[in-house]
Amino acid sequence: MDKFTVLEGVAAPLKMINVDTDMIIPKQYLKTIKRTGLGKGLFAEKRYRDDGSENPDFVLNKPAYRKAKILVAGDNFGCGSSREHAPWALMDFGITCVISTSFGDIFYNNCFKNGVLPVKVSPEDLEKLFDDADRGANATLSIDLERQEIRGPDGGMVKFDIDPHRKKCLLEGLDDIGLTMVKNDKIESFEEKAKASRPWV
Repeated sequence: MDKFTVLEGVAAPLKMINVDTDMIIPKQYLKTIKRTGLGKGLFAEKRYRDDGSENPDFVLNKPAYRKAKILVAGDNFGCGSSREHAPWALMDFGITCVISTSFGDIFYNNCFKNGVLPVKVSPEDLEKLFDDADRGANATLSIDLERQEIRGPDGGMVKFDIDPHRKKCLLEGLDDIGLTMVKNDKIESFEEKAKASRPWV
């Protein structure tokens, strides 16, 4: 998993509440267990028309937001089913931070395990960030995980809270497997002792 330290990029405003994981990545894209290639399915039912052409009204299809790295979204983002494909699709599209007032619990946990930073802010701060994101290509935000700060294009700053353990894992690029491998020396030492004491196993 890549380390998350400071992210600078265009923020796209998604002014919708209760965006569930089926909207983030529809069920027809769940046949794969690969983490790549899912970006094309991100918000597919909103991004594309029935004939497969792009919906020009959807925010991520607008020229200013096609390369957005940050999503500013309404309340309860990522509710619904537990599909891990949702953060995979965001990552594959290029979005590595989602800012909202609240998240679905399972989606929130899955983000940390897959290198996506979900940031919870107050409703007042969300409105400020929506204002920043509405500026199109000029809507560049800077997210400093170490300092737990979001800086807007005019120098405005929003602080956010995050669990210290999850923060450490993102800063060091450690998913669940990575956390285990940090203790590899102890694991190997234990295995050697176990073999010596129980050679018949």
